[in-house]
Amino acid sequence: MRFGLVAHRIHRQDADGALARWARGSEAQVRALGLGLHAVGGTYDALARLGLLQHGVPTVRLPTGMQGGVMRLASCIAGGLAPEHALDGVIYFVDPVDPSSLYPETLALKRQCVIHGKPFVSTARGAQEWMAVECVHAGVGDAAVLSQALDGQTVALIAHDALKQRMVEFAAKHFELLSRFASRVGTGTTGSLLNELAWSRGWPAGQPWVTRYQSGPMGGDAQIAELVLDRRCHKTIFFEDPHVARQHEADIQLLERAVCTATEHTSCFNSPAMAERWAAALAPAGS
Repeated sequence: MRFGLVAHRIHRQDADGALARWARGSEAQVRALGLGLHAVGGTYDALARLGLLQHGVPTVRLPTGMQGGVMRLASCIAGGLAPEHALDGVIYFVDPVDPSSLYPETLALKRQCVIHGKPFVSTARGAQEWMAVECVHAGVGDAAVLSQALDGQTVALIAHDALKQRMVEFAAKHFELLSRFASRVGTGTTGSLLNELAWSRGWPAGQPWVTRYQSGPMGGDAQIAELVLDRRCHKTIFFEDPHVARQHEADIQLLERAVCTATEHTSCFNSPAMAERWAAALAPAGS
């Protein structure tokens, strides 16, 4: 298994940054997985400077972002120029006020992850959680640890128009798991569809399973972003349609940037494939 690794400057510049905390906290999991890393220049250099993941973790140094490192990661997520170049996912510690977070190569990297069903992990909390997910799938992790983390959490369930039915199918398949969260929130139509599903499954009639906010174009993404910033929403499951230009793209980016602002407190799954892999890792704990 090989992952790309990128960290914006604020997350890599010192020993208390998100990159260092992830490397220390997830080192045993990285080694258990035999995970190889393709790290963009400044991120690779930070690992070396801080003495992190130095022995037994195969790490390739890519050029810096200015020299095309992130562009190369996007190609590798799509399969690269040769089979040995292909990556299984990306950990990208995003600083939402770093201008490069909105550069075309960054957006293309995330889009390629969504298109190819590969994880794009953008927060400190999400990076540690995803290593645990992969360890469970590899048979070297404990699903109960992931399961216990749901206690007291709120999850946002959001889907673009073309994927709303996919979200309903996901919720139907994993209804018991999603019902374990302390609460669920959603935007407009998606929230309505999920409540109808819940009532058909025996959820108390008239009691919302999902607390509905406005539709995305009418400000629902912004409302959920505020919950994230207030530490009242801990996970977003956001089925994004990468093939359609959206009139409220700024609102979508606002929510994603709020998630990255609360990097220690939130995680985000932005494709059905990512959400399904997470749910499958939790299945043993609920069986």
